[in-house]
Amino acid sequence: MFNKKKMSLNPTGQLNSLFIWPTVLLIILAVVNIGIYFISSQAGIIVSIFLVIYLVVCGIMLLYLRPRIAHDLIEFASNYSQVQRLLFNKLSIPYALLDNNGQVLWLNEEMQLCLNKSKDFNKNISSVIPEIKYNIFPEIGESTDVPVVLNERNYRVELHRISADKIVEGTNILERNYNASLIAMYMFDETDINMYIQKLRDERFVVGLVYIDNYEDALEAIDDVRRSLFIGLIDKRVNKYFSPGAAIVRKMEKDKYLVVFRYKYLEKLLADKFSILEDIKGVKIGNEMTLTLSIGVGTGASDYSKNFDMAKAAMDLALGRGGDQAVVKDNEKIHYFGGKSQQMEKNARVKVRVMAHALRQILETNERVLVMGHTIPDIDAFGSALGIYIIAKKMGKDAHIVYGEVTSSVRPFINRFKNNDDYPADMFLTKDEAPDYVNSNTVVVVVDVNRPQRTECPELLTKCKTIINFDHHRRTNDTITGAVLSYIDPYASSACEMIAEMIQYVDDSIKLKAFEADAMYAGINIDTDGFNNKSGPRTFEAAAFLRRNGADVTRVRKMLRNDMDEYKAVAEAVSRSEVYKDAFAITVFNGDGLESPTIGGAKAANDLLDINGIKGSFVITPYEGKIFISARSIDEINVQLVMEKLGGGGHMSVAGAQLENVTTDEAVEMIKQTLDSMIEEGEV
Repeated sequence: MFNKKKMSLNPTGQLNSLFIWPTVLLIILAVVNIGIYFISSQAGIIVSIFLVIYLVVCGIMLLYLRPRIAHDLIEFASNYSQVQRLLFNKLSIPYALLDNNGQVLWLNEEMQLCLNKSKDFNKNISSVIPEIKYNIFPEIGESTDVPVVLNERNYRVELHRISADKIVEGTNILERNYNASLIAMYMFDETDINMYIQKLRDERFVVGLVYIDNYEDALEAIDDVRRSLFIGLIDKRVNKYFSPGAAIVRKMEKDKYLVVFRYKYLEKLLADKFSILEDIKGVKIGNEMTLTLSIGVGTGASDYSKNFDMAKAAMDLALGRGGDQAVVKDNEKIHYFGGKSQQMEKNARVKVRVMAHALRQILETNERVLVMGHTIPDIDAFGSALGIYIIAKKMGKDAHIVYGEVTSSVRPFINRFKNNDDYPADMFLTKDEAPDYVNSNTVVVVVDVNRPQRTECPELLTKCKTIINFDHHRRTNDTITGAVLSYIDPYASSACEMIAEMIQYVDDSIKLKAFEADAMYAGINIDTDGFNNKSGPRTFEAAAFLRRNGADVTRVRKMLRNDMDEYKAVAEAVSRSEVYKDAFAITVFNGDGLESPTIGGAKAANDLLDINGIKGSFVITPYEGKIFISARSIDEINVQLVMEKLGGGGHMSVAGAQLENVTTDEAVEMIKQTLDSMIEEGEV
């Protein structure tokens, strides 16, 4: 029951001062009146009369006007509250008040229209808007935004949680409950805003570059009479593909096109996965060589010139990954399409000579050279690093090889240089020692890897200003940046092949010792799986150069032989492999007790390809708290695309990845799920 005692107004603050000041002034006047009597009695009488009149007026105010003022204040507050309620009810923004569990307490008229409910609706808000559930409600004093679609309109719902304790603080109207709270809910219609944003996005200009990868080679295979027809068919295919998007297609060179179109059409190309990559291969009028092209697209920049720069960067990525693919660079986001076909080796002697000349010029202006490969180095990383070391030493430079863990496959070769009087004691540096050797005249040469986090000592890349990168793996998003010389050739079989080619152009007088040539020859042999994989004319020419310098096939073969424990582990992994989808061999390599388990895992992956019907092999090797995956194929699938989905990379036929915080069973499942999704998307 409510208390029936009369309520009295007890003003506070500035309102209370209206009643206090007359009393204070009365006291002051009384004191002044007494003082005036001492000066003049007549003046004192006059002031006394005024004081009596003032006293009567104050009494009337206190006794009569005070209740009237209180009544007017209460009436104003009541009317003001009604006005506020009316304004909230007529507010053009949909507004609702929910209880702590999402139950609707009150809706304004706009919210009633949005939800198509009456003002008496008192069910849970999730029954009308399923996206708004209890678990997304914010904490007290915080807010949450939730995008919802209602009646084909897009809304942004703001939820604010207000403590009920704050609402009743200072009053005795409601029972205090420190755990209670209310949810204020606003709905902002963003349909038109989103439409205009999408329209602006769709109208953005996109710059694309289209390069024919093997234009000259394909043209040479056609007789003169058909060449003009061949060129016309290529132009027609390119123009026809981009014409539905009202694109501007201009031929910059005989094998290069510039394309400008709107972003709206790019979304269609992304959904289409750039089908022109496959369509262009159908251009055949007597040419035996299949035609391929590369596409680089740049978008998302603030102006056209920057979009063009991004298109060029995307094209560099496409060519650096072997061509026959499209790369879309949308600011920091990069998307890859295609790249399924086997890379065709290019006999680029001119490019090799230019790179060798550039390497010589850079080394001449520096005094110290630090060479490093990737972590857990294989013989290709060691052999190519050795080749750069030999070049630097021939030029009289203070050269060192940064080396970490010595694997079983590399140890027989590296032992031939240690404790050898022909080589300095500091020929090899650990990754802890290497940073101390960096000065203003130091150049760091990275071989057999182009990802900074995979290098033997990433710290060197940040400390040294002059960086050179030689690698044969396809580029990824996180390629080493800032290199003064970067030679990434995915057509090369190995890094040792690339360095062996350059040695011949850097200095004609360089003569390799037999065991130096052995190490580089072994690098080519391992990466080509005994010259059975990715072996082209350049590969055999590099091998011939090394043979002329003393490389011995028999000696190398003996040094690369497995020990019995590793051989048994490889055989066991092969014997328990699972054939998934009748095409993919998946197994786990148990390297317990072996010196270099990852090397054994790679050998098991190679052996699995000898099984009839196997298109790709995946070997999982747990080592040092990580999961190492070795992926191999012959020519039917691109295992690099598979490994990129798992954060790795490599070649079309030789790739790998490293996983952390997963078990071997989880890794197997991840590979299967990746293959399933890629098969469904047509990427495999």
